[in-house]
Amino acid sequence: MGKKFKGKQKSSFRPQGNHFHERKTFAAPEKPVMKPVEKRKVSAKIVSLSRNFAFARPDDGGEDMFIHADRLHGAFLGDSVVLTNIIQQEKGPSAEVEEITAEGSRFLTGTLRHDEYGTLFHADAALRYALALAKGSLTGLHDGDKVQVEVVPGSHGEYLGRVLKLYGRGDSARVCADAIIDENRIRREFPEEVKEEALRLKDRQILPEELKGRLDLRKTAICTIDSASAKDLDDAISVSRTRTGYKLGVHIADVSHYVKPGSAIDCEAMERGTSVYFADRVIPMLPEELSNGVCSLNAGEDKLTFSVLIWIDLDGNIEKYEFHKSVIHSKVRGVYSEVNEIFAGKASKELKEKYAPVQRSLSMARKLATLLRQKSKESGTVDLASSESVFTVDENGVCIDVNPHTTGESEQMIEQLMIMANRAAAMLAEKHQLPFVYRVHEKPNPDRVDSLAELVTALGFSAKPLEHRGDVKTGDLAAVMRQAEGTTSERVISHQILRTMAKARYDTAPIGHFGLALADYCHFTSPIRRYPDTSIHRILSFWLKTQNRGECVARFQTFAQESAAQSSDCEVRAMTAERSAEDCYMAEYMRAHLGEHFLGVISGVTMRGVFVQLPNTVEGFVPVESFPDAHFRFDGAVTQVDETTGRRLTIGQELPVKAVAADVSSGRIDFMYDPEP
Repeated sequence: MGKKFKGKQKSSFRPQGNHFHERKTFAAPEKPVMKPVEKRKVSAKIVSLSRNFAFARPDDGGEDMFIHADRLHGAFLGDSVVLTNIIQQEKGPSAEVEEITAEGSRFLTGTLRHDEYGTLFHADAALRYALALAKGSLTGLHDGDKVQVEVVPGSHGEYLGRVLKLYGRGDSARVCADAIIDENRIRREFPEEVKEEALRLKDRQILPEELKGRLDLRKTAICTIDSASAKDLDDAISVSRTRTGYKLGVHIADVSHYVKPGSAIDCEAMERGTSVYFADRVIPMLPEELSNGVCSLNAGEDKLTFSVLIWIDLDGNIEKYEFHKSVIHSKVRGVYSEVNEIFAGKASKELKEKYAPVQRSLSMARKLATLLRQKSKESGTVDLASSESVFTVDENGVCIDVNPHTTGESEQMIEQLMIMANRAAAMLAEKHQLPFVYRVHEKPNPDRVDSLAELVTALGFSAKPLEHRGDVKTGDLAAVMRQAEGTTSERVISHQILRTMAKARYDTAPIGHFGLALADYCHFTSPIRRYPDTSIHRILSFWLKTQNRGECVARFQTFAQESAAQSSDCEVRAMTAERSAEDCYMAEYMRAHLGEHFLGVISGVTMRGVFVQLPNTVEGFVPVESFPDAHFRFDGAVTQVDETTGRRLTIGQELPVKAVAADVSSGRIDFMYDPEP
């Protein structure tokens, strides 16, 4: 049997130019025509580098700036620079590097290719040209090997790649994932001091003095509900009816009790920021001795927790909330699929007996979640179609199946209950003006709203909800999504709405969460796998103990700022690595299906062709050349138009294709238009 792992949400719009033959023909824009030069200076980072030009991304946001090769002055990919001589062009701003303030990493991963020029290194990162190999490289290398190189200067001012590490064959997704982990500087191994601390905590029992002052909930009908494969159980629930509504208990592993500030484990956890999930493995934030052991809320064991009790009325409003350090004894190790069977009335006698100790609590939780889901819908929350993937890998780590991730009623129930706990934590922090790490999500940029409106109109839906582009509400996006429900455009519209919205991040300012239509929000419920949650636990624990805001500010103001910034950076790093690895695993799966025919949906349109996504979430590229006797013109938005026949290729349109190529190393999949299988 293969192992199934839930993938993270991925983007359907991927950068092109992964193959060397494309890089060789990558035309550099002409030198900018001189226009008025701005005197300001901009701090930026080199994010893309070709042989003749580069692009730099300003640190404070804004458009990427074009830099001609003779104005780079030695700057390389990843370098932090100061830009000057900024010129606003019709196609965007151009600039010149005045100073390199910090060198980026000179270590890259990529693939070796043999051609008429010899053996060249093709980077996985945004280095758009190949490097010749430097002296001192590893020997015994072959065409197609996945390697790590150090970028070094050559004798004629060029850059060369010195091969330092061989991962293995680049046609293995598992090997590519190893390289992706290194490329994104994700730590695989824990330092020795961390391992030593973890071992000391491994078999630690709860001491009598640790129970003093804790709310004793060991007799309460509490259970965890998670996937069957999960071992790091960090949240448990209990729900009961009250005279005016419901009492919700969300009980979270008390990680901050075990992970002390400044300890080796704490420093390592902050450096990692989050657990990282790949198709065949998880790289945890905390050592297994904690994540799967002393902190995990295993059934049948006393566990130290941080509980929030929330009283909710029959309209779904929070009446009051309380936070307590607590101790629980989970009665049942719940599994999503099993709870879904119970809710569907299909549970076996054995399942009913297993869940009997928490049957009433589950029933109340189900009713409460239904109420909260309805209230969320009325407030305008966007219910996006999932674009996550589930991968099945065999005993050799080879991807043998890809399917869309689906959620059942129990998954949706837990999501609603965790949102309530996160809301309550943020409300407490804002009420007392505590230093804090909020989960924030800003309003969409008006230009992105315009792009969404253009797509919505092209697909035949009404863009009227988006007419107030500068003041779009969450409910407006929800109204657009409702139009697409049940159509072939549903997933495409959902993805474009996601692209329209700003990226969620962590901040010390409570500016609200646009996507959830909430004024107060944070991440409180997953301290085993997210450092911001651990940070919040530490701050709230101190507040509950002292009730002294001044001391809290003095102790945690700087910590909250550092945690928010580091957690945001680590989240981006993890998502980048996860998405890159997913592409490789999808290509590995499709390699076994070349020549097969599929019916997909156009998910993106470019000058060179269209992206097509299959029902199983796999996506490939269809070049315009694969359409016989067609002369397509890109309209600059969401459509390619055949100037001969008037035929249009539009996002959301179904398209029959045949799989013709799959390159595991780059994660690229190629389709061709094939109307007659």
